[in-house]
Amino acid sequence: MRETSQSRVVRRYTTEAVRVTAILRLPLIGLMALLGPVISVTHWQPDVFAGLLIGYALLAAGWLIFVLVRDVGPWAGWVSTAADVSAVVALCIASGGATSVLLPVFFLLPISVAFQYRPRLTAIVGVCTAVGYQVVWIVYSKRDDLVGFPDEVYLYFGFLLWLAAATTALSYVLVRRSATVISLMDVRRQLIAESMGAEERERRQLAEHLHDGPLQNVLAARLDVEEALERHPDAQLDAAETALRETAAQLRSTVTTLHPQVLAQLGLTAALRELADHYARRGEIEMSVSLDDVGHPDCQELLYRVARELLTNVSKHARATTVELALTRAGGLTTLTVADDGTGFDPAVVPERVAQGHIGLASHIVRVESLGGTFDVTSSPGSGTRVVVTVPDAG
Repeated sequence: MRETSQSRVVRRYTTEAVRVTAILRLPLIGLMALLGPVISVTHWQPDVFAGLLIGYALLAAGWLIFVLVRDVGPWAGWVSTAADVSAVVALCIASGGATSVLLPVFFLLPISVAFQYRPRLTAIVGVCTAVGYQVVWIVYSKRDDLVGFPDEVYLYFGFLLWLAAATTALSYVLVRRSATVISLMDVRRQLIAESMGAEERERRQLAEHLHDGPLQNVLAARLDVEEALERHPDAQLDAAETALRETAAQLRSTVTTLHPQVLAQLGLTAALRELADHYARRGEIEMSVSLDDVGHPDCQELLYRVARELLTNVSKHARATTVELALTRAGGLTTLTVADDGTGFDPAVVPERVAQGHIGLASHIVRVESLGGTFDVTSSPGSGTRVVVTVPDAG
């Protein structure tokens, strides 16, 4: 099933929040390790406290590596947060007298979860944190008869419940704002799709008009001139026949550019192979072609125009000697790759080029992204360019 734009956005931001939290967790554990050397506190179970802290640090380091090298799902927020709450409660119980010093850690837990775009998880963590703090003091007061259960514990419990409500509201606001952005993205995608459809219809109609009208008239005139030449050879008629032949060739090229018949009849693979042959025949570039048979994907017209735009840019600007053109389709994704060994460029200049009126590449990027695809450009001056375009099947 194709992932929706909303789920993709939420997944991306949730993963980002989990990674940021994983990075920030290690310095926090380091600060907790300073409890004792910096602040003189006598732990209730020092060996247990040290063991728990070391285990927590190792687990946090392993988790950081895991989330940095892999994309994680919605479960990651629940797992990491449950581990944090459990670890902090266990550390506070083992610490005993240091519980009051570790109090800020309780306040940080729901705040770190609030940015995971999960109001329900944030509320659960906030309440569990408040209850956990209360449980720690119950254990501590039962262990030491001299401590008792001071009134400020109830006050801090109220603060933690308020923090749970505040962070839940923050998470809810973030979700609402992300939903607004997603709806705007959907409207943008729909407008671009309608614009692309209208453009393609106009191209097809114009190609049919040129093919059935002007091109046929030029071909008919050329036949008349050829018949006249056969009866009365004449230099002016010969020049007119040459001009008509060139005009017919230009019109055919224009018709093919507007709406390539091979694309509609034989599919994307055949159309790209013909396009590669066209550039190879020029003799300026050596083409390396690897095209899987992908049939007629919904995105074939867009990918064809992207390939033509990229190959045109290579021919005009890259001064390349070899070009790789590849097409694959797997897992509901169609991937187009165009790579060259040319002069390369800085991808950061694309917005500047758009401001100057060069919108070819930028417009294709917008169109690909509007379909939920990706347009990855890897290039640097003197190192060639590699463009990988991936478009999912229509859902």
